[in-house]
Amino acid sequence: MRKKVIAGNWKMNKLLGEAVQFVEDTKDKVASKDKVESVVCAPFPYLPTLVEKTKGTNLEIAAQNMHFEESGAFTGEVSPSMLADIGVTYVVLGHSERRELFAETDGTVNKKAQAAFAHNLTPIICVGETLDQREANETKSVVEVQVKAALEGLGEEQVKETIIAYEPIWAIGTGKTATSEQANEVCTHIRKVVADAVSAAAADAVRIQYGGSVKPANVDELLTQSDIDGALVGGASLEADSFLQLVEAGTK
Repeated sequence: MRKKVIAGNWKMNKLLGEAVQFVEDTKDKVASKDKVESVVCAPFPYLPTLVEKTKGTNLEIAAQNMHFEESGAFTGEVSPSMLADIGVTYVVLGHSERRELFAETDGTVNKKAQAAFAHNLTPIICVGETLDQREANETKSVVEVQVKAALEGLGEEQVKETIIAYEPIWAIGTGKTATSEQANEVCTHIRKVVADAVSAAAADAVRIQYGGSVKPANVDELLTQSDIDGALVGGASLEADSFLQLVEAGTK
């Protein structure tokens, strides 16, 4: 049985004091790593402090992005070796906001995925369709292209360790949520894509999250679906109580 992963993506929110307070309020209350993986995806300036604050606890810290190069003339970027050096364990790649606002491509997502594994970082790779693409019945083909491109060149064992987050763009921050059946249908398709592109064993092991207006009120229904292995949560992860409720749902 695949272990659930609940990841809170803070995006560009919180000041340092607020971030520290959140961690203090949650780090000793999240369930054991044996039951669920609890992850906070924090802004770059807070990562060293939060990693230090969560040492020896069940709360993991993730970056929201990274560059694929080791070093060089890339002003404003952060390398995978920098993240690994400070103890970050997960990294979000290819979030729709990165794709739409900052010109992220399937190709750069793939380079970042390979770089993540080279530094023992677990990638959370985001895929998803726009409202126009869904209405044109292109959801499965769009997601298939994104998944195949992201996993290109990764070994079977690396794919098994990958986390894929299905986030329909039309449901992110809009208050709209795909029904549990709609979400699971796409997650099931993603698993089939992985089976065809890599192996049945990789497809069975890879964990697929759902993201898009997930909150305590709907998380239970989503997590009972056959192919949804967790959630990548935005707004509902900003408050400690809400985040803890989401993590608790992941243990059921």
